[in-house]
Amino acid sequence: MAGLRKDDPVPTEIKLHQRSRIMEVAFDDGQRFEFTYEFLRVHSPSAEVRGHGEGQEVLQLGKRDVDITRIEPVGNYAVRPIFSDGHDSGLYSWDYLYDLGERHDALWQTYLLRLETEGGSRDPADLAAPAPKTGGCGHHH
Repeated sequence: MAGLRKDDPVPTEIKLHQRSRIMEVAFDDGQRFEFTYEFLRVHSPSAEVRGHGEGQEVLQLGKRDVDITRIEPVGNYAVRPIFSDGHDSGLYSWDYLYDLGERHDALWQTYLLRLETEGGSRDPADLAAPAPKTGGCGHHH
C-alpha cells in the first residue's frame, strides 16, 4: 500500500486552523505544508472528484468557503477530512498529502485555469441550485 514504505515521510503533526481555513501538516523529514480547506476539497482523492479514470475528473465548483469540521484518522496511513458541504469520502494518504504539498502551486494554477476555461466559480453564491441527489456516484446513466 502507498505511503507505508519505511522511508516515506509521515506526518508528525496535523493542525486545523479554523479561522484561516488552513490545514497544516508537518512531516518527519522536516517538510511542512499548508493547505487551504478549499484546495484539499477540490483535490479530494475520492471517486466523486477524480472520477473513475483518466479524463473523468469532476471540476469542483463553489468551494471557496468550505470548512473541515473534523478529521478522522484512517489506520496509520491516512486521514479522512469531513467537509462542511457533506463530502467525506476522500482518504488522504500520507504520500498523497506530501505529493499535494510538493505540487501545490502547479495544481492550484491548473484548477484556477480550468475554472476560468469552463466558466466555473469558486464562490457558492454563483452556482445554480444543485440537482436533487440520486443514489450512486451520479456518473453512470
